[in-house]
Amino acid sequence: MTELFLSVIIPCYNEEKNLKRGVLEEIDHYLKKQGYLSEVLISDDGSTDDSLKIVEKFVKYHPRFKLLRNEHRGKPFAIKSGLAKSRGEVILFTDMDQSAPISEIEKLLPWFKKGFDLVIGSRGKERENFPWYRRTLSWGFRFLRRMILLRNIIDTQCGFKAFHREAGRAIFKKMQIFKQVGEAKGWRVGAWDVEMLFVAEKLGYKIKEVPIKWEDRDIAIGKQRSFVKESKEMLLEILRVKINDWRGEYD
Repeated sequence: MTELFLSVIIPCYNEEKNLKRGVLEEIDHYLKKQGYLSEVLISDDGSTDDSLKIVEKFVKYHPRFKLLRNEHRGKPFAIKSGLAKSRGEVILFTDMDQSAPISEIEKLLPWFKKGFDLVIGSRGKERENFPWYRRTLSWGFRFLRRMILLRNIIDTQCGFKAFHREAGRAIFKKMQIFKQVGEAKGWRVGAWDVEMLFVAEKLGYKIKEVPIKWEDRDIAIGKQRSFVKESKEMLLEILRVKINDWRGEYD
């Protein structure tokens, strides 16, 4: 096999703590044992800690990995940058903390052969190492979101999603977040995944949700936020998607 099969996009914003515990080594160790060609695009979102220094040193000795430098605009912009540079037939985006380990891709790939265009990881209702208030937030978010959008999808927010490259580019081209979101400040969860999946559904792409192993391993600094404020922001973004649809922005 000579063609590149898998592109892995990893957004990076101040991930020094996660990087120092060897997540890139974990990813490389797994991918080099697979029977297909792959690349890993680390799409930096304007990190202000030592993330860039660590990644620069790593990619120097690991040709499968590439570093993309971006201005700080938020996670979806970092993923879009990686998507534009990707060459694989299948695109996976995953989080630097590897709460969903790279090996879980084995549960997603078979569904592409069954005709699905997007295959997304699902953490289910119970999540290891998730504090009670995060579980409450997650349940409330799912309940409200399914009343408004994407009723057949349980977990829209899992950071482990794969799609055919051309489908991904068509979806991201329609997403309004890239036109409507202003300057990014710090780390932000957001509900941009909801818009991505909603657009995919509008365009007629087949989506499969697959349960995966997930355990909170994130030790990056600066991600502790008020879950009340976070819930409000995510709900507003869901409403924004609904309003965009009413206006015909996705037609």
